[in-house]
Amino acid sequence: METTVWIIIAASSAIIGYVVASLLSLKRAASRANVIIAEAGKDAELLKEKKLVEAKEESLRIVNDAERVAQQKLQKVQSGEARVKQRELQLNQMQSELAKRRNELDAVQAGLDNQAAALATGREEVEKLRHSAKEELERVSGLSAEEAKERLVESLKDEAKTAAAGYINDIMDDAKMTANREAKRIVVQSIQRVATETAVENSVTVFHIENDEIKGRIIGREGRNIRALEAATGIEIIVDDTPEAIVLSGFDPVRREIARLALHQLVMDGRIHPARIEEVVAKVRKQVEEEVIETGKRTAIDLGIHGLHPELIRMVGKMKYRSSYGQNLLQHSRETANLCAVMASELGLNPKKARRAGLLHDIGKVPDDEPELSHAIFGMKLAEKYKEKPEICNAIGAHHDEVEQTSLLAPIVQVCDAISGARPGARREVVEAYIKRLNDLEQLALSYPGVIKTYAIQAGRELRVIVGADKITDADTERLSADIAKKIQDEMTYPGQVKITVIRETRAVAFAK
Repeated sequence: METTVWIIIAASSAIIGYVVASLLSLKRAASRANVIIAEAGKDAELLKEKKLVEAKEESLRIVNDAERVAQQKLQKVQSGEARVKQRELQLNQMQSELAKRRNELDAVQAGLDNQAAALATGREEVEKLRHSAKEELERVSGLSAEEAKERLVESLKDEAKTAAAGYINDIMDDAKMTANREAKRIVVQSIQRVATETAVENSVTVFHIENDEIKGRIIGREGRNIRALEAATGIEIIVDDTPEAIVLSGFDPVRREIARLALHQLVMDGRIHPARIEEVVAKVRKQVEEEVIETGKRTAIDLGIHGLHPELIRMVGKMKYRSSYGQNLLQHSRETANLCAVMASELGLNPKKARRAGLLHDIGKVPDDEPELSHAIFGMKLAEKYKEKPEICNAIGAHHDEVEQTSLLAPIVQVCDAISGARPGARREVVEAYIKRLNDLEQLALSYPGVIKTYAIQAGRELRVIVGADKITDADTERLSADIAKKIQDEMTYPGQVKITVIRETRAVAFAK
């Protein structure tokens, strides 16, 4: 019991001590809170004073800015008023000047009116004097004014006729000289602007093979393969000792081309026997026919010719496999077409029609059958059959003077056909003469002292002469070119003109070792 009492007393003491400690801590917290509140009040007063100061400064700044802006606007208004006053002064001065000018113009107008009245009076007096002078002249001459005028006109007519006759003669003489020179210029320019091709072989085709063993396979057992090939193509096949080559001989280029292509396919395939030969030849013949049509279309497109009948296109394509005097007919026709277009443009005619007539002028040389008519007449009838225009048909038929020429296209086609066929190297019949002329040109220049080398170029239209720099001076080169030109004119015959270019150069050569 006593122990319990002591425990209660101890617990009560502990509780009392805790309560006393709590009261003391509350007292200290209250005093600290009072201190914090006092300090916060002081800080609030300081912040309030600071904000008031800042607000006063901001208001002063705004007032200053407003005063400055107002001052600037005031200055602008004042300067504007000054300019307005200046403009008013200027306008006043201009008004006074205008008033002064108006008074001067009024004075001038009055003077002009007076002068006009005086002129009218003077004109009346002059008319009276002219009329009296006319009457006096009629009285003295015994002729009226109309009769005198007629006599004067007749006299002037006679003088004008005489002067015009002489002037016309001068013009005609000058026109003849100019026309001759202009015609030569057009022909030479047309030849130079159109590409040329030389004559081609047109009787044999050489088929190249890799080795001579293939020849035996082409001949076949007892020659049956080669006989089948000749029967299918109509071409003579010559197999001789020529190494790695077989000759296909025949007058028809289309047949030779079919035989060549068929041989090529047979050799590439390796199967060579009569049945296969007939199959390949039939296939190749169809390919060649398609190629003929494609060639005709491509030629028409290249030359800008549209609306050709499909049969005419096929005939144009067949020209690729035809030749005339060794000249490929398609190349000749293309060249003639381009020449016709150039000449027509120079003469102010339609170049498209001229190009069309030039391409078709030899169309009569490629018929499927052999007509009895000449190729020009037959070509004209073909063109008429396939609805070509009359002037083009006439140009085709008249290019060998077999029908009358009815349009300006006809002589152009005739001339261009002659140019394409007769130019140097165009046809085989003049190849040897052409080569000989070039050799003669070079040898003629080589005969002069100091000449080292000569070259005939541009199909014989230019001769380049290289001379030694130690043998001929610069002044001598001009004399040499003139001498060579004169000698060519005197001793040689040639179309167009030949340009002689003498070249003299000095070379210094050294070796760095």
